Amino acid sequence: MDVLLNLLDPTWWLTILGAFATVGVLAIIFAETGLLLGFFLPGDSLLVAAGIFSSASVAAGMGIAPLSLPMLLIGTPLCAIAGAQLGHFLGARFGRRLFERPDSRLFKKEHVIRAEEFFEKFGPAKAVVLARFVPIVRTFMNPVAGVLEMNTKRFFLWNVIGGVVWVESLLLLGHFLGNRVDPKQIDRYVLPGVFVIVLISLIPIFFEVIKNRRAAGALPEPGGKHHRVPSGTDL
Repeated sequence: MDVLLNLLDPTWWLTILGAFATVGVLAIIFAETGLLLGFFLPGDSLLVAAGIFSSASVAAGMGIAPLSLPMLLIGTPLCAIAGAQLGHFLGARFGRRLFERPDSRLFKKEHVIRAEEFFEKFGPAKAVVLARFVPIVRTFMNPVAGVLEMNTKRFFLWNVIGGVVWVESLLLLGHFLGNRVDPKQIDRYVLPGVFVIVLISLIPIFFEVIKNRRAAGALPEPGGKHHRVPSGTDL
């Protein structure tokens, strides 16, 4: 459990990466958006924390080297876009075979189903952009878009828009907070704020799960009664 909490903690990543924190952020963003096993990485909170620690005073207070804001503003959207393009390519290349694996602690077919429903609900363009702000969905959306044969050029256009808006908004939000909070108060105010951002980003998933469970439980039987759909179809 401690290991899992560390993996979800952006400050742990930035601290352990040390002088390589800026490059580490780029690699993590690429992995979270391009590799199916990267869905557990802290995308939203890591971007906000990276923006915060691009403030020299905050970084000094935490005992780490400040991250390069110019490099983050240029490199992270490129990595987010490249990762998503890789995911789309893999989905288009391998199709459903990409998801033909048994459920494990690092892979759940329900994540694929959720991304497909997100794609169908909002349509290709909106789904690719909005998925950037929804943890887990943003990882699986890209290969799902490839599997569902979304045109490569069209995907690239909306991938660029979504990637830039997602990355730059969170980085700049973090940098703004880092420059306006007393470094001595960073643990008390800003880091809990990062945690709140993570919780807010999980709200859409929470409501989607509740809605799907209610819909599954309300399916009528032929005789007019309602029955519960087997748990294997729950999202």
